[in-house]
Amino acid sequence: VQLQASGGGLVQPGGSLRLSCAVSGSLFSPNFMGWYRQAPGKQRELVATITSGGVTNYPDSAKGRFTISRDNAKNTVYLQMNSLNVEDTAVYYCNANGLDKSRTYYNAWGQGTLVTVSS
Repeated sequence: VQLQASGGGLVQPGGSLRLSCAVSGSLFSPNFMGWYRQAPGKQRELVATITSGGVTNYPDSAKGRFTISRDNAKNTVYLQMNSLNVEDTAVYYCNANGLDKSRTYYNAWGQGTLVTVSS
């Protein structure tokens, strides 16, 4: 199973970005999909998760600013990020779990996409 993330870049404070992550090799649409981030010198932290049924979960730092969504037909998860601030600067990683085509459980990570918020 492979996850391919895209959409990172440089944005000014107050700006928006949309990240995408496509999953290949999954037998069905992944059970859980999510986004995590890791800032320099810090541990990786949760940004948002979404179940196959569309139930979402956000930490307080993301509520009201970030929106996670998914397209089950495309096995793709998105993260719309608004009102970005410098504290959002990090490498963003997508995550997915489910069954691969050999019916083996997987918990896979994307390669990470860098989001830099700076004026």
